[in-house]
Amino acid sequence: MQLVVARIGRAHGIKGEVTVEVRTDEPELRLGPGAVLATEPAERGPLAIETGRVHSGRLLLRFENVRDRTAAEALRNTLLIAEVDPAELPEDPEEFYDHQLIDLDVVLADGTEIGRITEISHLPSQDLFIVERPDGSEVMIPFVEEIVAEIDLEEQRAVVTPPPGLIDESEAVVASARDADGDGADGDGDEGAADEAERTGTPEKGDA
Repeated sequence: MQLVVARIGRAHGIKGEVTVEVRTDEPELRLGPGAVLATEPAERGPLAIETGRVHSGRLLLRFENVRDRTAAEALRNTLLIAEVDPAELPEDPEEFYDHQLIDLDVVLADGTEIGRITEISHLPSQDLFIVERPDGSEVMIPFVEEIVAEIDLEEQRAVVTPPPGLIDESEAVVASARDADGDGADGDGDEGAADEAERTGTPEKGDA
C-alpha cells in the first residue's frame, strides 16, 4: 500500500536541500537517509534521501543527484510516497495510519451518525478529518483528543464529542445571537452615560 508521507516545499540554500511538509507520524522511519520514495508526479521520482536535518523547526532533505537550488526548486510541491505493508501498525497504539482511518463511520457518543471519513488533511498545527455527511455535504473535524474521544477499528467507527457549532451550524448561530444581544446591552449603557452627562454637565470620558 502506498502512503503520502511528505510534500516538498521550497528550496533551501544553494546545495540542493528542500523543505518538506511532513505527513507521517514516523518521519525518522519514512524520511530517513537511504529511504527511496515514489513521487507524484511520477516522472519526478523515485527520489533517494541522502541527508536530513531539522532547521528552525522544519525538516530539510537532500536527495541523491539533486545538487543545486535550481534542481531542488524543480521538485517543489512533489508528493513523496512510501510503500507500506497494509498489515503494519504504528508502534504507538494511540497513532494511526491514514488508511486505517479512511472510511470509518463518525458518530456522536450517543450513536448519532455524523458521516464517513473520506480524507485526512495534514496541517502544520493539527490533522483534520474530512467527513462526508449523509446529504453529501462535508464537515472538517480536528483530530485532537478533546474532540475525537475514541477510534474503534474493530467497529470501524470514530466517536466524537464536538463543541457547539462544529457539526451543527445552527448552534453557532444561537451563540452569535447571544453575543449580539450582549453588545446591545453594552450600547444601551453607553447611551445612558451620555444622557447623564448631558443632564449634569459633566463631560463623558474621552471628551476634550
